Amino acid sequence: MSVITNIDDLREIYRRRVPKMFYDYCESGSWSEQTFRENVSDFSKIHLRQRVAVDLSERSTATAMAGQNVAMPVALAPVGLTGMQAADGEIKAARAAEKFGVPFTLSTMSICSIEDVAEHTEKPFWFQLYVMRDEDYVRRLIGRAKDAGCSALVLTLDLQILGQRHKDLKNGLSAPPKPTLKNMLDLATKWRWGLGMLGTKRRGFGNIIGHVKDVDDPSSLFEWTAKQFDLQLDWAKVGKIRDLWGGTLILKGINDPEDAKMALKVGADAIVVSNHGGRQLDGALSSIRALPSILDAVGDDTEVHLDGGIRSGQDVLKAVAMGAKGTYIGRAFIYGLGAMGEAGVTKALEIIHKELDLTMAFCGHRDINDVRRETLLVPRGFSGDWE
Repeated sequence: MSVITNIDDLREIYRRRVPKMFYDYCESGSWSEQTFRENVSDFSKIHLRQRVAVDLSERSTATAMAGQNVAMPVALAPVGLTGMQAADGEIKAARAAEKFGVPFTLSTMSICSIEDVAEHTEKPFWFQLYVMRDEDYVRRLIGRAKDAGCSALVLTLDLQILGQRHKDLKNGLSAPPKPTLKNMLDLATKWRWGLGMLGTKRRGFGNIIGHVKDVDDPSSLFEWTAKQFDLQLDWAKVGKIRDLWGGTLILKGINDPEDAKMALKVGADAIVVSNHGGRQLDGALSSIRALPSILDAVGDDTEVHLDGGIRSGQDVLKAVAMGAKGTYIGRAFIYGLGAMGEAGVTKALEIIHKELDLTMAFCGHRDINDVRRETLLVPRGFSGDWE
């Protein structure tokens, strides 16, 4: 195996080891993929100020996100189908995050259930909720997250309907994969992945199958899910979910200052600037471009996090210097998971932490909590000068 020094090294191993439909599911966006690409490329437009002759001993990247102490301002984002990237993927990722000291967020559309992850971890994790039309199911799902000791609810607001993702449609994405000739030929070359899947019982959506009437296999699940995302989700319903949950509430999918203000009114403990990784509205602003106007809209009245495009510790530093109190990695940890399982997730976190620590030092800082906007050289009009 070649020496792994950055996240892209993990991505290349991941590409070779995981079936194409699941690689494409992770490594794609909607429509033309403009927003998917710009989430990453817009970070490169921001430059860093190098500072010298500064005491750089006893450095610390430790901080807090949504009231939780973290080893660095990074959380593992909710990613659907994580358990299809590697057998028992959510459990492996949650364990790696727990050991490293950063939050793990379990998706509603996970393969391993809330109970599975809770059974195999020692510390509380976060749970991400998609709001379904079946209100009884949503109530029971929130209750299950409470029973499992989840310490925050991450409510996703930008997926009431699915964006069109061309690669998923062409690949016939499903969990488990459909036994077509094309898929079977691809799976035959991914023996490491296949052996892992043969060794686990977790191959369906654990938070749904067995918990919804008449949904007991993958085919009925996809039919149910397609009809269930709540088209009528509004701020009043967000308020009801806040009251039902009663704990730390993080609202994910905020990409506009007006929505940020509404999130503030509804009592969010934190908001996540996110465009769903470029998988929903193609042509939306990248998360890092949207961040400044959202920070201006809410000030210090709520905590602002950033999701989208984070591929390095330098990206984390740039987001924090712009004003975010935390960041989320999705694809970056999935690359590691698909490449090397739990050890790969740990490797991804180690890479990002090392890059963050070194970049912080080169910029003349010892404590991540002291990093400010003056650390950056941001182009004029970076956030846009729109009519």
